[in-house]
Amino acid sequence: MTVNIKCRKISRGKAQGEVILSNNPLSFLGGVDPKTGNVIDRGHQLYQQNISDKILVIPSGKGSTVGSYVIFQMAKNKTAPLAIIAIEAEPIIATGAIMASIPMVDHPEEDIFEILSNGDLVEVDADAQIIKLEQ
Repeated sequence: MTVNIKCRKISRGKAQGEVILSNNPLSFLGGVDPKTGNVIDRGHQLYQQNISDKILVIPSGKGSTVGSYVIFQMAKNKTAPLAIIAIEAEPIIATGAIMASIPMVDHPEEDIFEILSNGDLVEVDADAQIIKLEQ
C-alpha cells in the first residue's frame, strides 16, 4: 500500500531513497562535514551518522547563513542528502537546497515523525508536493 502525504514544495525535483530522521534541528555549518556527509555536532542525535544519499527528515535547520553554502558544497562534493523533508523550512536550509538543486519539501500534512522511521524507503516529489511511502 502506498501512502501519499501532501506537503509544500521548497526546492523542485524528485528523489527516492532511505530515510535518516532526527527530531532535532540541524545546523550544517559546524554540524555536518561537507567532505564526508557525516554529522559532526557531538550534541546532535545524528552524531557520527552519514546523511549522504539519504532522505533527510528534520524539524528545521538552524545556525548561520553560511550553512546554505555548506549544503551547496556538499552537492558539489556528492555528499549531500538526496532530498530534505522538514516540518518548517527556514531560510538557511531552503536557500541551500535551492542552490544545490536538492528536492526539499515542508509542511507535511501528516506527522512524519509518527509515520516515518530510519531506513524507510520514501519518494519525495517536490513538484507534485507529495511524499510517497510504501507500507
